[in-house]
Amino acid sequence: MPHNLSSRIDTPTNISLSAAVTVADSLEYKTISVFLVLLVCCVGIVGNIMVVLVVVTTRHMRTPTNCYLVSLAIADLTVLVAAGLPNVSDSLTGTWIYGNAGCLGITYLQYLGINVSSCSITAFTVERYIAICHPIRAQTVCTVSRAKRIITGVWIFTCVYCMLWFFLVDIQVGQDGHVQCGYRVKRELYLPIYLIDFAIFYVIPLLLAIVLYGLIARVLYLSPLQSHTDTSATTLRRSCRETSEAARSARQGRPKTVTKMLAVVVILFALLWMPYRTLVLINSFVSTPYLDSWFLLFCRTCIYANSAINPVIYNAMSQKFRSAFRGLYSCQRLFSRSAEKNEHYKKRLQ
Repeated sequence: MPHNLSSRIDTPTNISLSAAVTVADSLEYKTISVFLVLLVCCVGIVGNIMVVLVVVTTRHMRTPTNCYLVSLAIADLTVLVAAGLPNVSDSLTGTWIYGNAGCLGITYLQYLGINVSSCSITAFTVERYIAICHPIRAQTVCTVSRAKRIITGVWIFTCVYCMLWFFLVDIQVGQDGHVQCGYRVKRELYLPIYLIDFAIFYVIPLLLAIVLYGLIARVLYLSPLQSHTDTSATTLRRSCRETSEAARSARQGRPKTVTKMLAVVVILFALLWMPYRTLVLINSFVSTPYLDSWFLLFCRTCIYANSAINPVIYNAMSQKFRSAFRGLYSCQRLFSRSAEKNEHYKKRLQ
C-alpha cells in the first residue's frame, strides 16, 4: 500500500482527507459532512458538559460509577473537540490548516481521548462486576476515593503512553501544495504500534466486558439464591421462598438499571467504533486501500456519535440522571432570573 495513502486513514482527524478528491471537493459532500459533524459535535459537547456539571454539583450523584462516567465524558469531549471540530475546516478547505504544532497536538489529544474513554469503560465494567458479584468486598473496594485514584492513574498512564504519537506524525506537503497531517515513518514501523493500540484499547476491553457482563447477568437474571434441600418443615420452606423473593426484588432494582445502562454504553462503543477499526485494519494489509468517500464519512460520523450519545443514554435510562439534568436546568433558569432582577434594581437605583 502506498505510504501517502496509508498515512491518511489512521486518525480520526485526517480520515476525511483520504476521500476521493472529486467527491470530497463537491458541494454536496462538503455540505453533508459539515452539517453532520457540527450537529453531532454540538450535541455531544453540550451533553458531556452537562454530565460533568451534574455529577460535580449534585451531592447524591457523586458515586464511584458516576466518577468513571465523568472521566468518560471528559475523554469524549476531548475526542469531539480534537477530532470532530478540525474536520469541519478539513471539509471546507480540503487541506490541513493548523501547521506542524497543530498536527502533533491534535493527534495527541485524539488518541488521549480515545484511549481514556476505553479505559474508563473498562474501569466501570470492573466496578459493576465487583458491586454485583461481590457485594461484601465492594463495600471497601468500590468507593469514591478509590475511583478517583484509579481515574487519576488512567489519565497519567494514557498521557504518557500517547506521547508516542509526537514521534510518529508530521505534516506532509504534496506536489500540488496540498497539506496533510500524517505519519512521518514507514508503514512497517507504525503498523505494529497501531495493532498494539488496537488490541489494548479495543479488543481486550471488549473481551473483558463480554466475560464480566456475562457473569453479572448470571447473578442478576438467574435465581439469586439456590433452594435448600427438601425438608418437612413447611414454615422453613416458606421462609426460604420469601427470602429468595426478597433478594431477587432487591437485586432487580437500581443495580440492574445502572448495569443495563452501562452495558448499552459498552455495546455502542463496540458497534460505533467497529467500522473505522475494521477499515483501518483491512487497509493496513491490502495493496489497494478502500477509500470510498461516503463510507469514510460514515466511519467518521460513527466515531463522533460514540462520543456524543452517552449523555442521551443516561437521560433515557436513568431516572437519577434525568432528575439531575432537570435540576441543573432549573438552577440555570433561576440564576438567569436573579441576574435579570439584579440588573433591573441597579437600573432603578441609577
